[in-house]
Amino acid sequence: MFKNHLKIAWRSIKKDTLFATIKIGGFAVGIAACLLIALFINNEVGYDRHYAKKDQLYRVVLEGMYKGEVMKSTHFQLPFAETLQNDFPEIVKAGKINTIGIFGAGNRGFRLAGASQNNLETGFVLADQEAFELLEVELQQGNPKMALANPKSIVISESKAAKYFNGGKVVGETIILDNDQTKPYTVTGVMKDAPKNSHLAYDFLLPIEDTNANWTNQNYFTYVLVDDHTNVQELEQKMVSIVEDYIIPAQRERGRAPDFIEVLRTMKYKLQPITDIHLYSDIKMADGLKHGDIRFVWLFAAVAGFVLLLAVINFINLSTAKSANRAKEVGLRKTIGAYKSNLVTQFMTESVVYSFVSFLLGVVLAWALLPTFNNMASKTIEMPWSAWWFAPVIVLSALLVGALAGLYPAFYLSAFKPVNVLKGSLSIGSKSGKLRSGLVIFQFTTSVILIIATLIIYQQMDFILQKELGYDKEHVVILEGTGILGDSAENFKEQLLQLPQVKSATISNYLPIDGGNRNGNTFRREDEGNEGRGIPAQIWRVDYDYIKTLGITVKTGRDFSKQFASDALNSIIINANMQRELGLENAIGKEINNNGQMFKVIGVIDDFHFKSLKEDISSLSLVIGKDLGAISLKLEKGNVNEALASIATVWDKNVPSQAINYSFLDQEFSRMHDDVERMGKIFNSFALFAILVACLGLFALSAFMVEQRKKEISIRLVLGAPFKSIYKLLTLDFMKLIVISIAIAIPVGWYLMSRWLEDFAYHITIGWGIFFTAGFIALTIAILTISYQSIEAALIQPLKSLRKE
Repeated sequence: MFKNHLKIAWRSIKKDTLFATIKIGGFAVGIAACLLIALFINNEVGYDRHYAKKDQLYRVVLEGMYKGEVMKSTHFQLPFAETLQNDFPEIVKAGKINTIGIFGAGNRGFRLAGASQNNLETGFVLADQEAFELLEVELQQGNPKMALANPKSIVISESKAAKYFNGGKVVGETIILDNDQTKPYTVTGVMKDAPKNSHLAYDFLLPIEDTNANWTNQNYFTYVLVDDHTNVQELEQKMVSIVEDYIIPAQRERGRAPDFIEVLRTMKYKLQPITDIHLYSDIKMADGLKHGDIRFVWLFAAVAGFVLLLAVINFINLSTAKSANRAKEVGLRKTIGAYKSNLVTQFMTESVVYSFVSFLLGVVLAWALLPTFNNMASKTIEMPWSAWWFAPVIVLSALLVGALAGLYPAFYLSAFKPVNVLKGSLSIGSKSGKLRSGLVIFQFTTSVILIIATLIIYQQMDFILQKELGYDKEHVVILEGTGILGDSAENFKEQLLQLPQVKSATISNYLPIDGGNRNGNTFRREDEGNEGRGIPAQIWRVDYDYIKTLGITVKTGRDFSKQFASDALNSIIINANMQRELGLENAIGKEINNNGQMFKVIGVIDDFHFKSLKEDISSLSLVIGKDLGAISLKLEKGNVNEALASIATVWDKNVPSQAINYSFLDQEFSRMHDDVERMGKIFNSFALFAILVACLGLFALSAFMVEQRKKEISIRLVLGAPFKSIYKLLTLDFMKLIVISIAIAIPVGWYLMSRWLEDFAYHITIGWGIFFTAGFIALTIAILTISYQSIEAALIQPLKSLRKE
């Protein structure tokens, strides 16, 4: 019997290839989209799950209240980790990590001792021996118990070992960083490359050499391993004692006022599971790492569900729409004694056959699209062909989806009564159905919502990239790895300024982009002394040409000048936000206190965005200081390639031992929002999948309606009906459904995207033009989808259609 069902199912597919192609194609597209999204979600939720003791491993987060708002930090004092391990028996081990560039993390010049060529390498991280063990770094060479126990040790990844040592013995070799031969490092280990789905990326681990063990400077991530019987909530409450026992005494020693001490008492510690760091770290934590977003995961899961649901709806719609074509078959089979259960089994078998064919094509389509998807999502996802669960999941999914999709059509078709079928009364009823109309409305409501979302995402990204930032990012080249220049940096800068293509230049790695140095401090007005709460602000070390090179506007006062000797000693320039936060109506000439060091304000600059547009502009100050990490050049408009060639010539003359590395400020700014742009592209692509599936269904339904009404259309044509009336007859009902869909989609789309835009401190306003455009696109797509069949029907030859009557 089952074999017979398969034969009939196959004949049904061959009999009507158009409908079969649309049913299978729609299913395949839906399955491919779902599979790609499922692989993406699996990759995102799989971050940091490779640790053997992941359920006991946490990162410490500090929370406190400042001006009524919750403030968060992931940076702690040097003795914090050791104190945790000593004071709380629940904590088995605690370690610390530093990823801040001004301490030697980030990018550095790298070469082997005895070699002449330097290379700019990324991925330097500072860690202590405890953190090395907590993060379960696996060594291929070296002693894991002593890898970072001694100063001037360095552990390198296997890929870097292969690059520089050709896979030979590496431990004991000497490394020179930043061309500083007075501080050689010895390789103490070769580690396996950090997993790609780890929140912390590194190729080089260096020991922490900081000896400033006070309780006021906060520069280190702290990780803890707790006992497996630990009550985490109780431990968090106990950890608050650190504030009273260590932090408050240290601040009192510095003469801090009582109201500042009260702010400290609002602080509490949270233990963030290491598996939550990638997806559940909000902007306020400001840890400088690249993160995912659990909201995007849920969004893509919803899109995947909708795409598959639309494909299933297509199947149900097309199956019930073709009911008249199967009615005589059902009537005859019931007349000769077929049971309803036989018919249900038959139609369910057909559905499962469709599903298996669709899944096969969908998996192949997903595999073909995966390289493009990886490029778009900046991932390295692979099809899990060899995974034990892959084949069973695909087979079970095909069975489940096929069964669910075929459930309603099977019972609907098998319920036909032979008497009604043989009278021919079913053909009229099949032309219109409230269920089919409802499903079409659902499909296009979903499609219009996705179109609205796509338009808003596009406009928000354009807004970000075109927004006035408060500085000029155009035609600015950043030379990286310039720390190798040392004391000759100023001379190199002067040589660059002699080039006709270079307008100005500045030496500083404190830049308004990801990867630029950051240095948070607390400031107070002079009249407050060490009293008062103070305000958190950045203090950036720059040179005399920084403001001019980046095109920042001086609002009041003046820029730094070499004519004033005091500018290099105690002068400071603050942004407008910092002026407001300090409560200085006229800041010029006022002195402000930075942890006991007094600065005189000589200028106030306009606020400029030095962080992502997801964040508000915060307080910022500039002082004259030495920071050789990067040199930025403002170029004249013209031939950029010619300018770069001239710059490279000067570089090669001064630094023949290291290749030039450069980037453009505007491109680096765009990379700050790569995550949003990347997610937008992914979302738009899957929105297109969903719209395609909906259009396939509409095309098939319009084709079926034309087929069912051919005789009616022929008679109308014989009686003189014009082309316009026939076209209107076949499209008007569909247009009504699309209009209803648009009316439902507009408020839903507005609500969902308003919530999404709340994540940005600066965002567009959703106007009616977006909804008008989305509605117009939906109507245009619908008209184009059904017009082919409608026009073809309006141009048929009536006599040919009526010949058999």
